[in-house]
Amino acid sequence: MTRFFTLIPAAGSGSRMDSELPKQYLFLNDKPMIYHSINTLYHNKLITSIFVVLAPDDCNWIKHDWSEFSDKLIVLNCGGATRAESVLNGLAIAKQRNLIDNNDWILVHDAARPCLTVVQLDKLISELTHDEVGGLLAVPVSDTLKRSNIDNLVMRTEPRENLWQAQTPQMFRYELLTKALQNAKKLHITDDASAIEALGLHPKLILSDTYNFKVTYPKDLALAELIIHQRNNP
Repeated sequence: MTRFFTLIPAAGSGSRMDSELPKQYLFLNDKPMIYHSINTLYHNKLITSIFVVLAPDDCNWIKHDWSEFSDKLIVLNCGGATRAESVLNGLAIAKQRNLIDNNDWILVHDAARPCLTVVQLDKLISELTHDEVGGLLAVPVSDTLKRSNIDNLVMRTEPRENLWQAQTPQMFRYELLTKALQNAKKLHITDDASAIEALGLHPKLILSDTYNFKVTYPKDLALAELIIHQRNNP
């Protein structure tokens, strides 16, 4: 029987947040940011386990209490220099421990997307369970896009027709995702879907919304805190 696993690569430093603390540990509504991602994934009944991939020298994880997720949470201190490397390392260790099979679904989610909702997660799984390739949450681009030169002068306006902004989770079967990431080691990819595309395959886009944004800059943290606070206090 095909199972569902999630993997959160959390070995990055979050240098654009102007903080010495890796951004996954910055507090958001009195919890580390990564807590909110784990919490949403944990409460999905289809998800068997949640793999959190940390840097080998991570010393912040143990400072927090994760016991409420203990029956699903598996910590792997095998993070790499890039997001793709962390995902690939985590998948390899999980397979070595006989925790996952080739045909199992892997949902890779960013630690810095704390506003993922149960509805979005359910929709992703429901629409992709019988898909041959897999796919990802995404939203159509609505803003006008400008391409600049190195001096920040507009060179042209890019047509936004059929352009989407990728989000996470991104959901692919273990064997395909591993093959794609291994194939893409020499490519500059920023998400798992890019690796799948490099194999000549076409991931499916599942409509999400802009609330599932990635916290990248300090102002994003304030917005995420407001959204989560409103959800918890309707």
